[in-house]
Amino acid sequence: MASDDCLFCRIARGQIPADVVRETDQTVAFRDIEPQAPVHVLVIPRTHHEDLTQLVDADPTFAGSLMRDVAVVAKKLGLQQYRTVLNTGAEAGQSVFHVHAHVLGGRAMTWPPG
Repeated sequence: MASDDCLFCRIARGQIPADVVRETDQTVAFRDIEPQAPVHVLVIPRTHHEDLTQLVDADPTFAGSLMRDVAVVAKKLGLQQYRTVLNTGAEAGQSVFHVHAHVLGGRAMTWPPG
């Protein structure tokens, strides 16, 4: 199911332009417009799920497929080392409420940041 007012649903449908790096029948990967690293790509499902918890509740098998696509995107971009982040909820930093995995790389990813 897609949401008419969801930014990422609209990107997945091609209604909003994005710098797409990979597409499948189930996912779209595109460059973040406010990158936090030299490589910063978002991998989203084409179906609308608010966050990771909702996705796992609805389709736990697809949650694994989403992670597979993260690894495929990282490999395609030449990343041998990278960070994957999924924020769940506003207090965790989620700002678009459509589950998405951040793929970050191209520099040392120290923790804690800063």
